[in-house]
Amino acid sequence: MQAASIPKNHAAFLERALPLLQGEERFVGVAAAGSFANGKMDEFSDLDLVIAVEPSFMAAITVERQRIAAGLGPLVAAFTGEHVGEPRVLICLYDGEGGNPPLHVDLKFVSLSDAATRVDELSVLWERDGRLSQVLQAEESRFPMPDLQWIEDRFWVWIHYATLKIGRGELFEAVDFLAFLRMKVLGPLILVEAGAQPAGVRRVETSAPSRATQLQETVAAYNTASCIRSLHTAVELYRSLRNSVGTDDVVANEAAESTAMKYLEGATAGWNDPCRSHPVVWQ
Repeated sequence: MQAASIPKNHAAFLERALPLLQGEERFVGVAAAGSFANGKMDEFSDLDLVIAVEPSFMAAITVERQRIAAGLGPLVAAFTGEHVGEPRVLICLYDGEGGNPPLHVDLKFVSLSDAATRVDELSVLWERDGRLSQVLQAEESRFPMPDLQWIEDRFWVWIHYATLKIGRGELFEAVDFLAFLRMKVLGPLILVEAGAQPAGVRRVETSAPSRATQLQETVAAYNTASCIRSLHTAVELYRSLRNSVGTDDVVANEAAESTAMKYLEGATAGWNDPCRSHPVVWQ
């Protein structure tokens, strides 16, 4: 990616940060991941940096991450990424300078020996003696793909569970559950079908616009009828995607599907009031 195509805010941060990181002898190299590496960076992009550390200094650097981050710019907040399953990442917010907006920067500190294991391709920005590039060449990036059988084994139990939540009038739970289905099931399968990286629902609008239109119908309003409609749409979309991206190795759980759908269709028959948000008594 050419420097001219990097937003000014991001370029200014790199111009300041890279020399500072190069001056730290315990660092072996710096690479960029995400939208920088795949050439899709815009003014709304995060800056994802992987900082390769001499293995013998990794423990010390882990303790010093906050100080190092603070030295790269006007840091206003930082925390580690346990909530996304990556404690090595320090998620940082830097205040804007010179009229620039604030900038989100992820600093992932990894031992050089671990740098090859990655989910994204990396664009090396700086390195010592080609050592980071050499490590990266030893292994290809592998983004985790959806496990179709794992999903099928759970999907129909989830649908039954969502029906129960609607029936009890726990509509916030139902709305959140539909968001879970989009993030963990529908979005990734749509992106697989489109030949894109199955990262939740990220960029699904541009990668699969027709499917994104269908996915909109799974976004429920806070009322019973909308939740029911969205749940039915989620089921039909899943069935379509299962047929589209599934393989002969995936065994459909027909008994669970029949049980869950019979309950959903029978329990929710006749619910036509879009303003209804109180608990439902099954007939």
